[in-house]
Formats: sequence, C-alpha cells, structure tokens
Amino acid sequence: MKRIIQGREVDESQVDEWVAEAEAGYDVEELRSRWGRAPRGATAAQVIPVRLTEDELAAVMARAEREGLNRSEAIRAALDAWARVA
Repeated sequence: MKRIIQGREVDESQVDEWVAEAEAGYDVEELRSRWGRAPRGATAAQVIPVRLTEDELAAVMARAEREGLNRSEAIRAALDAWARVA
C-alpha cells in the first residue's frame, strides 16, 4: 500500500521510525511550544463562522492577493476598518 503525505510517497522505513519515536514518548510541553499559532491577544481568539457568497469571497480573495494577505488577515482588516468608521 502506498502512503502519500503532502504529495510525497513515504516508505515503510520512515513509518517505522515514526512508530518508534511515538512509542518512546513525546515531551508534551515541547510539542506545545513548537506547534500552534501564536496568540493574537492576551487570551485565545474566538473562531466565528461567517457565510459568504461566491462573489463576496472572490472579492475578499482578490483584495487579499493584491495586498499580500491571507484570507483571515484580509477579513480581520476589513472588520477593523469597518469598526473604526462607526
């Protein structure tokens, strides 16, 4: 059976290495410090689901690309600009 991870084939020896590493155990605190997103504020940010039409999302993505932002950054920038006007 072929194993593909991120578009690359993983051979059995690599899987065996990962299994041995997992069985030896991990330092959970080290993993927590290595992975995960840096907090944006003093507390964890909330995830807010928002529904956008295809046209709305296309407009956000076009602007984000022009400004070198990812989708989340673009949406946060738009909300920030809207909130400051009020």
